[in-house]
Amino acid sequence: MNNPPVFGRRPLQLVPEPVEDVPPPRTGFSPSPPAASPATTNPNAVLSVLPETSIADLRTACMARLDANTVALMAPERLTGDVERLISEIATERRIQLNRREQRALATELVHDILGLGPLEPLLEDDTINDIMVNGPEKTFVERQGKVVLSHVKFRDAGHLASICQRIASSIGRRIDESSPMVDARLKDGSRVNIVFPPLALDGPYMSIRKFGRKPIDFAKLVEWKAMSAQVARILEIAGKGRLNIVISGGTGSGKTTLMNALSRMIDPGERVVTVEDAAELQFQQPHVVRLETRPISLEGRGEITQRDLVRNALRMRPDRIIIGEVRGAEAFDMLQAMNTGHDGSMSTIHANTTRDAVIRIENMVQMGNMGLPSRAIRTQIVGSIDLIIQVERHRDGGRRVTQVTEVCGMEGDVITLNDIFQFEVKGEGPDGKLFGTYKVSRMPAGFLTRLAYFGYDKAWRAALEEGDRF
Repeated sequence: MNNPPVFGRRPLQLVPEPVEDVPPPRTGFSPSPPAASPATTNPNAVLSVLPETSIADLRTACMARLDANTVALMAPERLTGDVERLISEIATERRIQLNRREQRALATELVHDILGLGPLEPLLEDDTINDIMVNGPEKTFVERQGKVVLSHVKFRDAGHLASICQRIASSIGRRIDESSPMVDARLKDGSRVNIVFPPLALDGPYMSIRKFGRKPIDFAKLVEWKAMSAQVARILEIAGKGRLNIVISGGTGSGKTTLMNALSRMIDPGERVVTVEDAAELQFQQPHVVRLETRPISLEGRGEITQRDLVRNALRMRPDRIIIGEVRGAEAFDMLQAMNTGHDGSMSTIHANTTRDAVIRIENMVQMGNMGLPSRAIRTQIVGSIDLIIQVERHRDGGRRVTQVTEVCGMEGDVITLNDIFQFEVKGEGPDGKLFGTYKVSRMPAGFLTRLAYFGYDKAWRAALEEGDRF
């Protein structure tokens, strides 16, 4: 018996719709594109030459003859063939002229609507696409190699798009409608989804999908894609294995979660890891991972579970490490408490432009919790909790790179002192439009060398800093 369908990416044997002619070489935190597949006809283009009334009639008649319980248990390939034969029968009955290509295109479209995310399915299948941004039913943009372009994908109308959005939200037990017009959700493969509904969205529902690769990404891949040098990768590997407390800082889409997933591969399989996220997107490979996800407030105004609630509960779950997907509020205080109370090797991400800004933002977010703590006490807590701050940035050439690796050293008076172990300096632009540069390296002894020595990594740390700073 076939498994029931799931939403999101599925292994349909369909060639994804081309969005650009020939993609340029990839850079950043995204995998290289697969080899070019044979060109295929765009289903939207095939159906666009037919009268819309005929296509609408065929869709309605076909859906009326399909049993929902039966199709839910069918494999996509078999369902596509059955729907294609049903379309041929209905077209013959109603004397609608359709050739084989048009029948196949309409059947594919209907199967996508029934089992997947409608016209977005080809984009979800395309591994060269990192982000999908739907600005109403008529405009869908995609990001490839850090560049945003308009795709050919269109929805039939706002109602068609709304039904896809509601299907995504309901699949994880959340709702999206006029009374609850914003939601964070995820697809089955872990891709993150944000949806905004009217009346907040003026041009129809808006949807943003942050896709995640099918294959786990490690430091070797990041070095290959020029996201960092081999020397920086070695230092970060040691930091992960040596159980340093790490905060990854950067802007939206800069690659914070990808880098955290790579760092997580340094965690020993015997450690118990508890993750706390707004929308679950971390892809850890360890066998002992406990995943917690927040819950939004209900329409009755009850039942909300915040990140702060989950972090507090995680402390009671006997974790070796606590991983917070993203700190954006008062849970910053609980993150510092976790890092400073025996949970070495904890990690989190934060939105900030530089590592210095990240420290300031953490201080401000702790104050948002109305703890009544003086600034010096908060800064002392930050110094005692965080060992490294890693800054990642998406550059103008579309590449994502590690630009700073900064040690939180201590306090001088009321000021937190930082040491940039690595700082990326752009030297120029190559003939292919890609930026190149070097890492400026500080070889000042780190304050956490004693901890690294406890795990036997102090000599490896010193040797890695002497490898050279070419990138």
